[in-house]
Amino acid sequence: MTKHTETAGQYPVLPLRTEVQLPGHVGPLEIGREASVRAIEAATRDDNLIVIVPQKNPAVREPSQRDLHEIGVRAEIVQVVKHSPGRFTAVMRFMDRVRVDALVATDPFLVASVTPVQPHSTATKEALTAMTVKVRDYLAAVVGDALTQASTDKSDKKDSKKASDDDDDDDGKEAAKEALKAKAKDLKPEVAKQAILAMTDPDKLVDAAVPYLELERDDLTTLLIETDSMVRLQKILPSLERRATVLRLKADIGAELEGESSRNHRERVLRDRMRQIQEELGEQDDNADVDELRKKLDDSKMPDEARAAAKKQLSRMGQMSSSSPEYNIARTYVENLLELPWGVTTEDQIDVSAARAILEAEHSGLDKVKKRILEFLAVRKLAPDKHGPILLLAGPPGVGKTSLGRSIASSLGRKYVRISLGGVRDEAEVRGHRRTYIGALPGRIIAGLKKAGSMNPVFVLDEIDKLASDMRGDPSAAMLEVLDPEQNKDFVDHYIELPVDLSKVMFICTANNLDTISQPLLDRMEMVELSGYTALEKLAIAKNHLVPKQTAEHGLEKDKLVIEDSAIKEVIQSYTREAGVRNLERELAALCRNAAVRIAEGAEAIRMEKGDVAAALGPVKFVADDAERTPEVGVITGLAWTPVGGDIMFIETRTYPGKGDLRLTGQMGDVMKESAQAAVSWMRSNAARLGIDHDKVLNSDIHIHLPQGAIKKDGPSAGVALTCAVVSAFSKRPIRNDVAITGEVDLRGNALPVGGIKEKVLAAHRAGIKIVFMPERNRKDAEEIPAEVRADLDIRFMKKVDDALAVALGPAPKLPDPEPAIPPPSGAGPKPTVTLPS
Repeated sequence: MTKHTETAGQYPVLPLRTEVQLPGHVGPLEIGREASVRAIEAATRDDNLIVIVPQKNPAVREPSQRDLHEIGVRAEIVQVVKHSPGRFTAVMRFMDRVRVDALVATDPFLVASVTPVQPHSTATKEALTAMTVKVRDYLAAVVGDALTQASTDKSDKKDSKKASDDDDDDDGKEAAKEALKAKAKDLKPEVAKQAILAMTDPDKLVDAAVPYLELERDDLTTLLIETDSMVRLQKILPSLERRATVLRLKADIGAELEGESSRNHRERVLRDRMRQIQEELGEQDDNADVDELRKKLDDSKMPDEARAAAKKQLSRMGQMSSSSPEYNIARTYVENLLELPWGVTTEDQIDVSAARAILEAEHSGLDKVKKRILEFLAVRKLAPDKHGPILLLAGPPGVGKTSLGRSIASSLGRKYVRISLGGVRDEAEVRGHRRTYIGALPGRIIAGLKKAGSMNPVFVLDEIDKLASDMRGDPSAAMLEVLDPEQNKDFVDHYIELPVDLSKVMFICTANNLDTISQPLLDRMEMVELSGYTALEKLAIAKNHLVPKQTAEHGLEKDKLVIEDSAIKEVIQSYTREAGVRNLERELAALCRNAAVRIAEGAEAIRMEKGDVAAALGPVKFVADDAERTPEVGVITGLAWTPVGGDIMFIETRTYPGKGDLRLTGQMGDVMKESAQAAVSWMRSNAARLGIDHDKVLNSDIHIHLPQGAIKKDGPSAGVALTCAVVSAFSKRPIRNDVAITGEVDLRGNALPVGGIKEKVLAAHRAGIKIVFMPERNRKDAEEIPAEVRADLDIRFMKKVDDALAVALGPAPKLPDPEPAIPPPSGAGPKPTVTLPS
């Protein structure tokens, strides 16, 4: 290695594998390769000068000249810190760029012959000067802000651009920090900014800007080897401009926040002084409440509009006596505002698999409903910001509608609020009362938010079909805004008189009967129907939920009372007849009370079987209806839908001499009466084909009666059953007692589709029916019937009334051929007319 007096000459070479260094700053380098260690040692023995050159391919362990870039940086070794055998950190001052002309030695380390880089520019002098000034102004702003932040945060991370030759090492980093601390402390923002503004050399300006920009290795390499000054300035300008814009916006936001903070601080100081003055005057007690409320207001997250309303009321309170009625009204209003959970939400924890497990554990059956709820939760997970539908769980009592809402809240990790709307007649129950009324309070929606403590709970609006209206208003109309995702983001309560965002609340409604819900309100909700449980589902519910619950409530340990499946089935079949499980739970509670008495008297353990149920519950309450009767003429089993589930009904028909009149009794509605008239008309028009004497039809009155006359019955679904009953009454053919029929009929004898198929079939199954007829167009609805019910029943589909008649009554009898008419004797003519004299 030869000596040198200028930049040109021969220097040890330190190749960098991953980093790229440019002139103009001081930074540490960690040395690990053996050849690099020897190069550092040689440089320190000579004049501490070395050339730093980046490698083209970082994977090369022993680079040659073709593996190195043609331009590097001449650096001065400031300090060397050894921290492990064969590894140390060198703090260097990167001075200027040099061109590597040739490698003059490769062993034991690389030595290169270098010459200074001569920058040039293809642009005009004026264009280069203009670009230099533009870059310099941006850089001055960036440098000033960066050094100010470093001074404020007591951080030295932005003073230098760290580099690494090999793998990172914590000891080397600490040594570099210590070496650079002195320089960082002495570098003041204004001094650095003035130094930047004094620069006129475009290349030095580029080198000074690099440490303040986050550039990739390829960009740094381009800046290192580029010799055109204009191109170098153009490459850093976008990043520098973007950084300066971000810093300017950050400064504007900080100034705005600082101004707001100063204003709040001034208000707090003034209030403290006012409190001291009031203490001197003995008036502290009158305004203690105001000060406490004002402090809570400062700490709350309520929106600006609500905050302004609260401040206005607090100002009024400060000017009136605490004994004034207006004072208490204003205080109650502010307290209600503060109790609302403004800006407080719980984070959704939507796990569809966990939700499925929760629903399966807490609810047996209801597969269709569980599927819809899981779909609802999955959409919420994928699109949390979208407004999902408002679910309406409709079904008979006791099937678990309300508990499903609690399960949804549990699976989401949200707060749960239940509001019972049964019997609510006043609109103010929903929207609240005006503050001018004595004892005014917010409505149930706002009260539910306060109770939940968050703005996104799960609201269960229970028994929404029981809302009523009177002269005080229509609460169902007030619910229109609550249950509309497009409107409820600005829901206004009459008491609060401020918009409250309900768009994040998940509303779930429950109802038994859809007929009493107004059509506009029903249109805002997506209905999910819950049908009654089958016997197997009730057995599973009883074993998994009801029996453990009742044994615990009656103080019975698990091994003290065992209720066999046969006993539970007996209770289901002979002591309850319902769509839900509430009565089943009551009867199981009675079994537990019976066992509790026996255990209290000294019994060790009790095992209840089917034969023990009657002793505990008394005689059976329900017997299968087909077991109570035999096939009869004019009596048929129909199927009905009710708000509490499906049910069977008997249709009785009798004929007697008369003029062909039709009499209907049993609380029939207008639609059912018209179905009966259509059934009689079809029978009369088809009497001959059905084997019925036409003269008998004309000279007989018909009486159709539906037992349980205190219960109103209506609907078209009994049309086919009415037709079969009328045909049986006139043809004197008995109807099978194990057949039940549902379907509407027209004057052509077609069986038209009806609703409530699943509920009706479950009712037939509970009653012991064997054959169920339904219209052919209801075949799609039969898929919802549980498999175990379909296995026990013979479900048949009919297109015409004749399909049901062929099974329920059997074939029509043949009438005897009419006797031939006897012709009058020959020669006989009409008798003469005799006229008596007057």
